[in-house]
Amino acid sequence: MKTITREQVAAVLRDAIPQLAFDLPQDIEQALRDAAQREESPRAAEVLNLLLENARMAHEDRVAICQDTGSVWVCLEAGPDVLVAGDALADVDAAVGAAYTEGNLRKSIVRDALFDRANTGDNTPAFTEVHLVERPGARLHVMLKGGGSDNASRVTMLVPGAGKQGIVDELLACVRLKAANACPPLVIGVGIGGTFDKVAGLAKQALMRPIGQPNPDARAAALEEELLALVNATGIGAGALGGATTALAVRVQTAPCHIAALPLAINMGCSAMRRGTYEL
Repeated sequence: MKTITREQVAAVLRDAIPQLAFDLPQDIEQALRDAAQREESPRAAEVLNLLLENARMAHEDRVAICQDTGSVWVCLEAGPDVLVAGDALADVDAAVGAAYTEGNLRKSIVRDALFDRANTGDNTPAFTEVHLVERPGARLHVMLKGGGSDNASRVTMLVPGAGKQGIVDELLACVRLKAANACPPLVIGVGIGGTFDKVAGLAKQALMRPIGQPNPDARAAALEEELLALVNATGIGAGALGGATTALAVRVQTAPCHIAALPLAINMGCSAMRRGTYEL
């Protein structure tokens, strides 16, 4: 049985942070290129091409894709053949602080949301969790999440009778109200089910699935395509300046829930969508 140590996690994370901050994920870059080629609006095509040029400059000059270099979300996922040491996440904050300082990345975390909004100075603490899964092996999911896209997100406790149409209505209302503030074109994570405290996690986990990798559940995959078409039909477009691509993808993740509930979470991901999965 393999043991995951604090040193392994910290080493992977320290390398991952500058990669995510400086290099646009390949699936996002390709989706932006495809959208630019399809776009009929000259202004929207120009916005998409500027996003690609920005990504090129960030990669070549080793500077941040976006000035908001985000909060750090770290999820350690471990299978049945893996032993997770009790202190496996103990060095995460040290790795985050070192990576943000060495990379000259903006520090955006305050000490307390209400009582002490002084900056911690090193972008810590990171927000961490451990998931035990059936899939063998272990991997680290990492996301640098900007404030604008998280601020555009929402959690809603629908009644069961709202059904699919209620989910559609809530998503489109959220997009119309908030998409412009989340730096479109977006990747939108939609969590459905669980409990009040779990549904937002479903939405964030959904954002980790690469573009071009359909949901393994055919029903969820069909819903993703339907929601993407409806979001793009709003015409908000790249940079919220109009056009055919308001979102690059919609990602749905569902779970069981109480008979009296239909929890819904919508987590906006910006056009950079800085996330990656790393095998341990």
